[in-house]
Amino acid sequence: MSALNSVRQSRETAEFSRRDFITRAGSGLLLGAFSAATGCSSLSVSRSSQPALVGSQLYGWGQYYEQAGKKMSEHMDEILSAIRDCGYDYAESSLDLNQPENNTRFAERCRNKGLRPVSLYTGARLHDDKAEQTVRRIFDAAKMCRAEGYTVINCNPDSIGREKTDQELSAQVAALRQLGSDLNELGLRLGIHNDMPEMRNRAREFHYNFENTEPGLVGLCDDVDWVFRGGLRPMEVLRQYGDRIVSWHLRQSRNGIWWEDLDKGDIDYDAVARYAREHGLTPRYTVELAIENGTRITRSVVENHQRSREFVRKVFGT
Repeated sequence: MSALNSVRQSRETAEFSRRDFITRAGSGLLLGAFSAATGCSSLSVSRSSQPALVGSQLYGWGQYYEQAGKKMSEHMDEILSAIRDCGYDYAESSLDLNQPENNTRFAERCRNKGLRPVSLYTGARLHDDKAEQTVRRIFDAAKMCRAEGYTVINCNPDSIGREKTDQELSAQVAALRQLGSDLNELGLRLGIHNDMPEMRNRAREFHYNFENTEPGLVGLCDDVDWVFRGGLRPMEVLRQYGDRIVSWHLRQSRNGIWWEDLDKGDIDYDAVARYAREHGLTPRYTVELAIENGTRITRSVVENHQRSREFVRKVFGT
């Protein structure tokens, strides 16, 4: 696919479109097309002994295809082939809660392309009286995922357009503890992901989630860019919560604008990688490229993912 010369999404639109992407994926509109075509004792390995794996999040691919007037779901075979040919080990898509069988189909499709089932991403309404129902739906879907070899569910608790109250946050962490416990029983790990809403008021919700849960139950999907963009220093987050990391999301910006590939920029990934190696942090790295207003696109989606894979190899040593 040829490089795009411009994009129309603002920073806020990019955040919304990601959540919309997850909603559509969860409802089966994305994965539905596939039907046609720690330290927990339940884990078999410790963090330090886990093999290094590098994956590609499908969100960025979807943006490129959408800008080209194409539906990603109609080109999934070529995308998975490209991800494999770029040297990635896995593709991270969205957990389908409405049609859990689609998660099985996606795993089969990945394996047919030489990719491994590793992690899936989902939103979750966990702060109100729907929380118990949400936990149960994720657990039911995760049972199929574990059978296919997945090891991590990355979950971003839903935002609500304002800061959550103490009562809502208390309900949310209770749900996170239950979800983490349920996933552990299956041999899966829960990783909490964040976007911008959780970073309001000095990252109040971000910290609350971890300060009020147990590391063995609630892990961290360290999206280094959203951490940085939310006003926290990535190295401070590593020092505080690095032992919770079950997966990573890697993206770069320059002057606060998302860069087209993973390269040098606002975030010092050399320091991040050095800390990760020295402390034996989970080496499960997911490249998640994304486009927003101001992102300068000079190369194709495939070339940008190739370059990003080489960056991870050079900087993280895997």
